[in-house]
Amino acid sequence: MRIAVMGAGGMGGYLGAKLARGGHDVALIARGAHLEALRRRGLRISGAESLEVSGLQATDRPAEIGAVDTVLFCVKLYDTEAAAELIRPLLGQDTFVVTVQNGVESAARIAAVIGPERALAGAAYFPANIVAPGEIAWLGRMAGKPLIAFGEPGGGSSPRAREFARICNAAGVEAAVFEDTERMIWEKFCLIAGSSAATALTRLPVGPVRSDPDSRWMLARAIDEAAAVGRALGVQLPDEVEERVLGLLDASPANGKTSQLVDLERGRRLELEWLSGTVVRLGSKHGVPTPVHHTVYAALKPYAHGTDSV
Repeated sequence: MRIAVMGAGGMGGYLGAKLARGGHDVALIARGAHLEALRRRGLRISGAESLEVSGLQATDRPAEIGAVDTVLFCVKLYDTEAAAELIRPLLGQDTFVVTVQNGVESAARIAAVIGPERALAGAAYFPANIVAPGEIAWLGRMAGKPLIAFGEPGGGSSPRAREFARICNAAGVEAAVFEDTERMIWEKFCLIAGSSAATALTRLPVGPVRSDPDSRWMLARAIDEAAAVGRALGVQLPDEVEERVLGLLDASPANGKTSQLVDLERGRRLELEWLSGTVVRLGSKHGVPTPVHHTVYAALKPYAHGTDSV
């Protein structure tokens, strides 16, 4: 299969390396020093798994790649619409796009640009970050979860979703197709919105946050608020989802950092508006109190556009 990774950072780079090692024709779309390193030395995965892949096409110009079978869409949430415009040269007649971004509105935002028939909604369940140009640290998987999951928005399974899952699994990327895609996306949102809020506010990785009773309380309440908003929107989240999400974080690598914490530490722009900001916005619209996320949003808002904006 010919696959393009739009946004070959921590998440996209790891998935692209695994799929390339599995024998697929993978092209990486990146920028800056990371792109130059990919061109010169290839891609290195370190941490819980060691892997080096060279000879991959790497570019910041999707038109140089041409049409592909599948696009893995892994850009930051604030770049969604702009990146969706950029991938147009990658789209052949049957090309589909799998987003594994963090938010609950990503697939709809992409679909508004390239058409609803092309976009599959997905989620990833592993921490990975660029630690140096051309090198990605993969910290391990979340117990009990596949590496990625996806499905048709509103429709769940489909032949193309099942085939892509088969290809991923054969390449060592454990993948699952969800019948209830909306529920899957919201369960992941409860996890990422809660953990991003608690880790970024405390400036601590998951382990210390979950082990301290006070920060654990904040983490649990942030998860609860996201779930309450989802239910207010009519999402069929199970009664035990909050407990299940907290259990996933308890079983995650203790040194795992959310991407929002990493971006905050490096002075980069944050996905705050599409994480805690979305919980606050949708909560206000549907009459759901969100005091923890509102506090996190207010505290991190001065850093939302990077430290240069403070």
